[in-house]
Amino acid sequence: MHRLVITPRLFPVLRSPLCKSRHARLLSQDTWSDGTRLRSARDAVAFIKPGDRVFIHGACAFPQKLVDALAANHKSLWDVEICHLHTAGRPSYIQGEAAKSFRVNNFFIGENMRHAVNQGLADFVPIFLSEIPSLFKDRLPLNAALISISPPDRHGFCSLGPSVDVTLAAVHHADLVIAQVNKQLPRTHGAGMIHMKNIDYYIEVDDPIPSTEPVQPNEVEMAIGRNLLPLIENGSTLQLGIGAIPNAVCQSLTHHKHLGVHTEMFSDGIIPLVEKGVIDNSQKAVFPGQIVSSFLMGSKKMWDFVNDNPLVFMLPSEYVNDPKVIQRNPKVVAINSAVEIDITGQVCADSIGDQFISGIGGQMDFERGAALSPGGKPIIALPSSTKRGESRIVTFLREGAGVVTSRAHVHWVVTEYGAVNLFGLNVRQRAEKLISIAHPDHRENLLKEARDRLKLGDIFHHFNIGAHNANIVKFEEEMKRAMEKKEEAVAASKTADQGHAADKAPPPVKVEVPEPKPPKAKA
Repeated sequence: MHRLVITPRLFPVLRSPLCKSRHARLLSQDTWSDGTRLRSARDAVAFIKPGDRVFIHGACAFPQKLVDALAANHKSLWDVEICHLHTAGRPSYIQGEAAKSFRVNNFFIGENMRHAVNQGLADFVPIFLSEIPSLFKDRLPLNAALISISPPDRHGFCSLGPSVDVTLAAVHHADLVIAQVNKQLPRTHGAGMIHMKNIDYYIEVDDPIPSTEPVQPNEVEMAIGRNLLPLIENGSTLQLGIGAIPNAVCQSLTHHKHLGVHTEMFSDGIIPLVEKGVIDNSQKAVFPGQIVSSFLMGSKKMWDFVNDNPLVFMLPSEYVNDPKVIQRNPKVVAINSAVEIDITGQVCADSIGDQFISGIGGQMDFERGAALSPGGKPIIALPSSTKRGESRIVTFLREGAGVVTSRAHVHWVVTEYGAVNLFGLNVRQRAEKLISIAHPDHRENLLKEARDRLKLGDIFHHFNIGAHNANIVKFEEEMKRAMEKKEEAVAASKTADQGHAADKAPPPVKVEVPEPKPPKAKA
């Protein structure tokens, strides 16, 4: 384990001061434990005034008791703007009569906010995750922040738990910070440490935090995972998200070595790889020896894994998602998904037609960072068709669809039918490559439409659908044989090792182990 020495040069965000007036006022107090700032939820949120802009802690750190108290106080409030990323809790401020007093501004749309956004009852800000913290400095100054924290240690420090992301910046810049101190919130290591002196008012709860059980990949998703496998070299640094495809990738990586993780978020899928030693973070340049992330989602097993675990280092989004930071790691493999991709390489990931479903998030941050990383591979992975059988590789994006990743930023695209690299290809070559990994049922029609859209006449006359389908079958068979050979080699190696150990058992030896000296941290 590497010793971490955080310096202003290495991590400048830690230098960010709190709001000067609040910082001076709180640090002038003799003690943080005198009980004068412990309130009921109702009394704590009573300090929020009409017209305030309020940030709410997102993902699985959603402070539900404070949120419900704020919504219950709606008769005393009007024109209150609420800002947050996606949340895993109940947004009671948009329900019933409370909705008249609040307007929600989403930096990323969760499932619980999609209807409100698409009905015009809430707003959406398209923005890179890495740039959201800069909004709080001047563009969107915050009057208050409602957050979740772990109980303080004996020195008075609490943790932001599973969600540091943009919340650390919100705490730094908000005029008023109200915290929900939750005994069940996992205490994570990293930059998300907040001293109780920097909390204006707080409540105490002992509530379970939202959990999500891992999604088991189906046959299509497992095929995508297998097609991704050759693109991930030993010593790669991974960016993975949550869902079936990331889980399929993790299940396929059991024989890799010296993988690292630098990602905006991760879930349960990486835990077995850590336990098997596949992920050891030894080749990373940024925080070697540590898993770097900004927020987490997962099951109870996940919360047990990260709780007080120095292996997991939680840092804010403006650092984790900075392409200049990402590119310093070797062989960054950034795996992101999409709703659909057109035949020129434009990626839609935040909407289905004109209906918003998510946001920009960190896809572009990591796609660009991976492209600039030595040996890096930015990847868009998606099933070739929807559950209804519609092609997700299309001639034109749907009307109203947003482009999250531009055609100039797209490199690798992977479906269950193969992997293609679009970097440096012209639009005709891109169309041909993408059609080759589309579902066989749609390839002929895509070829016809490509000729019409790109004004290419009969330029695809050489593209033989039947022959290409045969090549796909051949490719899949070769991949299967390669995996079988790899598994046989691993099994043979284990058998040989066991036989050697049985033939020649060494005599007992007394070994003196010196105290380990922690290596110097690399900038």
